[in-house]
Amino acid sequence: MPSMTPRGGSRRRGISEINMVPFIDVMLVLLIIFMVSAPMITPSVIDVPTVGKGQNRPERVVEVLVGTDESLRVRVDGREGERATLKDLASRVQAVQEGSDEVPVIISADKKVRYEAVVRVMDTLQRAGVKRVGLAVRSTG
Repeated sequence: MPSMTPRGGSRRRGISEINMVPFIDVMLVLLIIFMVSAPMITPSVIDVPTVGKGQNRPERVVEVLVGTDESLRVRVDGREGERATLKDLASRVQAVQEGSDEVPVIISADKKVRYEAVVRVMDTLQRAGVKRVGLAVRSTG
């Protein structure tokens, strides 16, 4: 008995194309939803802290300078400072403070220094009991 296939022996194949019409419909609906809802969203305002200007400069300021090679220098009242290591940094700063907790310590670093190095210096000072530790900032403009 002969087979029931059409002449030539080929069978019917399905269409293997993706139907794009439903995809386009969904995208148009989403576009309309976003266009309608966008004006209703209020933009949030972020208050970024600014650098305040001190009314009077403290009598004595200890500055820890972090170099690009992560070397440390301790400078007092703007005079050229002496080199220090992270281990002896806290004892040097406390010696310069002469037992007074009111003497501020300012950490100043180059912008190329890794943030981790600055945090290590700050952490070392705070663990040693130095109370007034801050970061130096440069105002632009």
